[in-house]
Amino acid sequence: MKRVELVRTIEEFGCMLVRHGGRHDWYRNPITGVSQPVPRHREIKDHLARHIITMLSNPSDEGAGDDV
Repeated sequence: MKRVELVRTIEEFGCMLVRHGGRHDWYRNPITGVSQPVPRHREIKDHLARHIITMLSNPSDEGAGDDV
């Protein structure tokens, strides 16, 4: 999955950029309080992208990780 697609998806959940790290950007979902690092690679492996989407999605979102 392309990084821009992943960032767009998690931002649709309401996630916000917390900080830039050394090799990752940290995003946080203010509704759930969960934070996750997002690597700064152009391509992110599908397994990792699904994990990030699952962790940062809102519990009320139906099918949050199904679009990967």
